[in-house]
Amino acid sequence: MKERKIRILFVCTGNICRSPLAEAVFGKLASDSGVSELFEVASAGTSDYHAGQHADPRMRAVAKRHGVTMDHHRALALSEGDLRSYDLVLAMDRGNVREIASLDGSSTLGRRLCLFRDFDPKAGPGSEVPDPYYGGPQGFEEVFAIVQRTAGTLLAKLLQEGGTGPSGRE
Repeated sequence: MKERKIRILFVCTGNICRSPLAEAVFGKLASDSGVSELFEVASAGTSDYHAGQHADPRMRAVAKRHGVTMDHHRALALSEGDLRSYDLVLAMDRGNVREIASLDGSSTLGRRLCLFRDFDPKAGPGSEVPDPYYGGPQGFEEVFAIVQRTAGTLLAKLLQEGGTGPSGRE
């Protein structure tokens, strides 16, 4: 009997910088670890500003320098249906959490919704992934480092727990 994949949705504002990077990095880490068949990953934005667009070229360039491909990504806007179909919804900042919660009309998310950086071993609870969109190149590198470290910890935690829950910090 085939087990069901753990479905993870990464969410930021426009789905062109942080969340598609998290999707790509987590997917690469899972693939490199030989466990990609255990997961289904996607990303979305709380707004539809960039729907249909590729990821930000600056983010794609940084990812590529680190061996991560984002070339096939097209931005999507988050839907209420997404909230019902994912096991874990990881927001990049508290504003995203508020937007996601307001879209969750049935209030079924509970512990399935948390901040991505709740899994970051170098950050305190409630830490956010900064949005590099309006900044310079260093912001994109900083976001890559945060996402790489956090995605690695998330993957290890899910594998350790057998994917049973998005508990974040204990």
